[in-house]
Amino acid sequence: MPRPKRIALGGYVYHVLNRANGRLRIFRKDGDFLGFEKILADAASRFSMRLCGYCILSNHWHLLLWPRGDDDLPAFMRWVTPTHTQRYHSSHATIGIGHLYQGRYKSFPVQSDRHYLSMLRYIEANPLRAGLVRRADAWPWSSFAVRRGRESEVALSEGPVELPSHWTRLVHGTLRPPEVEAIDNSIRRGCPLGDPAWTETAVRRLKLESTLRPRGRPKKGT
Repeated sequence: MPRPKRIALGGYVYHVLNRANGRLRIFRKDGDFLGFEKILADAASRFSMRLCGYCILSNHWHLLLWPRGDDDLPAFMRWVTPTHTQRYHSSHATIGIGHLYQGRYKSFPVQSDRHYLSMLRYIEANPLRAGLVRRADAWPWSSFAVRRGRESEVALSEGPVELPSHWTRLVHGTLRPPEVEAIDNSIRRGCPLGDPAWTETAVRRLKLESTLRPRGRPKKGT
């Protein structure tokens, strides 16, 4: 049975995530990270995609994208994923060995308010939470390092919400447990991240009703 087509309307901000197959470390050397950044930069130019934030770790990555038009997001990802897979296998002599990624990318829309800021903080603080660095800008492969002056082929776009002047302090601070719980739930379920009224509208427009339904088999009537 073919997989259902994703509806990705322009104007929404989307968090996009994918992991390596079997949690394999597909980003080991600087060249691996730089190569993926080059792909992101080329794709952003090719599809006029606004890339508001990103973080690349050894076995997965996060993107915060703000597409202009309907279906720009899937078109962008249909180019990024196979291009990275092809170049990775070519440079590592692993052609024919197996899948690079565990499956299709995950994505969900994010409300352009405080939820956007929470999502971006979550992404840019990822290396801190993973215990890889003591300061977020010490991890070079993220939008936070670029904001702090690191040269990169990736040109960050202005997001729908202006970053506060104390953004560095926010990234190094701790997200409140309810914020983390909401983000983790959206990553797990693919459901929108936002206030209830906004979420209801986004679910209806993007046909995401299934992401809010209880999981498991329905209980039998008594």
